[in-house]
Amino acid sequence: MIPEQTTAPPRRRPLAAAAAAAGTVALLAVGCAAPAATAPPAPATPVPAAAELTAQDVDAWLDGLLPAALDDTGIPGAVVSVVHDGEILTSRGYGYADTGADGGEPVPVDPEETLFRVGSVSKLFTATAVMRLVEEGRLNLDTDVNEYLDFTLPTAFDEPVTLRHLLTHTPGFEERARGLIKAEGDGFDLRSTLVEDPPEQVYPPGTVPAYSNYGMALAGYIVQLESGVPFDEYVDATVLEPLGMDSSTFSQPLPDELSGRLSQGYMNADSGTGFFEIIEGSPAGALTASAPDMARFMLAHLGETDPEAAPLAPETLELMHSPALDSASLGALAEGPRMTLGFFEEDRNGHRVLGHGGDTLFFHSRLSIQPEHGTGIFVSLNGGGDGATDSMALREAVVSGFVDRYLPGEPPAAAGTDTAVEHARMAEGSYTPSRTMHSTFLSVAGALSATAVIAREDGTILVTPGPETLTPTVYEEVEPWVWREVGGQRILTMRVEGDRVEAIGFASAFTLLRADPATSAALPVLLSAAVVLVVAVLSWPVGAVARRLLSRPARDRAGRTARVLTRIGVACAVAALAGWGMVIVAVMGLQEVPEAVLRGIQGLQLLGCAAILPAAWAVVGDVRRRAGWKRYTAGALVLAALLAVQWFAVTFGLLGLDLSY
Repeated sequence: MIPEQTTAPPRRRPLAAAAAAAGTVALLAVGCAAPAATAPPAPATPVPAAAELTAQDVDAWLDGLLPAALDDTGIPGAVVSVVHDGEILTSRGYGYADTGADGGEPVPVDPEETLFRVGSVSKLFTATAVMRLVEEGRLNLDTDVNEYLDFTLPTAFDEPVTLRHLLTHTPGFEERARGLIKAEGDGFDLRSTLVEDPPEQVYPPGTVPAYSNYGMALAGYIVQLESGVPFDEYVDATVLEPLGMDSSTFSQPLPDELSGRLSQGYMNADSGTGFFEIIEGSPAGALTASAPDMARFMLAHLGETDPEAAPLAPETLELMHSPALDSASLGALAEGPRMTLGFFEEDRNGHRVLGHGGDTLFFHSRLSIQPEHGTGIFVSLNGGGDGATDSMALREAVVSGFVDRYLPGEPPAAAGTDTAVEHARMAEGSYTPSRTMHSTFLSVAGALSATAVIAREDGTILVTPGPETLTPTVYEEVEPWVWREVGGQRILTMRVEGDRVEAIGFASAFTLLRADPATSAALPVLLSAAVVLVVAVLSWPVGAVARRLLSRPARDRAGRTARVLTRIGVACAVAALAGWGMVIVAVMGLQEVPEAVLRGIQGLQLLGCAAILPAAWAVVGDVRRRAGWKRYTAGALVLAALLAVQWFAVTFGLLGLDLSY
């Protein structure tokens, strides 16, 4: 049924983009905060009674939640579908598929007709296609993928990469950003995407969960090779058509019969409409679908589909939904949520939940099923919202709120282990994400996104920023090396080497790894150096004006050449830092940066490096001329800052010849 639209056209917010960017910086800055005081234990809370899981109750709950949330966040529109007990319970649409921001009339979201891009939720379809071929005996989960490929996968370890590794995000590849998303009209070829400039393998297969778009695109390409037809055609014939998903496709651009039904996508409510996003590694994120179609897919994975139409047999579903790696490869990381063969595993209120999220530049989705209860929910948003985490928070409110309302459970058992204080001490330190760049100049992103773990006197740990929450979060040990969010349900697991924690696992496919000394020191060193150089750049014109106003004599000409060259170099170093900052923001926003721009920034960096010699000569000259301690100190600080910036540039590959990313 098509619900009445209950949201007004989104209001205009001209400062939305700036606020979102500032919010992201603020979240990173929280890492400097002092540990929070230990909160007193909360009183026992009775388990709420489950609401009746009916279409009427779900519709009323969603109608009370989403219209206000869309208006508050500036997200233009949303769709939700819910399944239970073998049927589509409801499909709801909210807000606008087209806000009219480009001059047209606003178009409400129609839950039956409007299509959304589901991003990485597409990976569940790719994994389903792989498992169908496994079921037919045409693929083996534990065979070296080179046996199936028409090119040799470059690897760095003796252990072969298998389909099991690809479906669990443990093939060991670094992240790459270039070419993930392109504008409509740009052609793409799946094989070329995989073969040309592949990411380096940086972890032994099966040992470090590190979410990998490349790995899942590779799995889809293996489906294409083994089936003998293009990937999108195989998925259409074996998954979409049998399930009646006639409003869904991996095709890019969309076929004519579907293109007019696609929602516009928005960065936020005040932005213009976005472009149709071409996902080059299409099996990793190219699906376009309607809410009812996603409900049909959920029913298929709940085993509630006609056996003649079901893409997988019940025993294959059970295999696909089971944790796919154990402690033999993951060590203690296997004590927490693990990847199944495609799905993320989660525990909510004592209930096992399987799901996947997905993000493009403009669309943000999440699918969640509870196999033991025959229930599932899908939500998709067509905008990111005014705040940096609005879309994430709203999806969490819908999906976790649904489980809390209809599948409540006993509150978590009281925590407390004899090992907490010692284990907290061993965990203390700085960590960087496993999903990052290693071999490219964007390795700097890992250094700039470090997570701090602080051991507290009571045996809890403060994690800043907290994984998934992006805010300082306190965890308590509930079992040796297993930590639970205080007041929440998120889980961390820790793997120990020697006398300290080296890896922290969270959310099935993500890991934090102990930062090396250079990475730990990088951000404070860079910030300190940047402050010194910026102050120096500002002080020179201010000093010149002050001397004129106060009729003070200019500095003597001795050492003038060294000072001028130093000032030029310092200005170039500051400009290079600003340039790299803009590049990182652009790349993390999946925007292409021309190589000419990168080479220009490198040129500025080299000029800053060259200024080290005149800066050193200026300091020596000041000492010889006995220019006074103020001159000595200022010159030495500038020299030290130039050295620090160049150390940073060399350490993180900013001056490398290879500018791929």
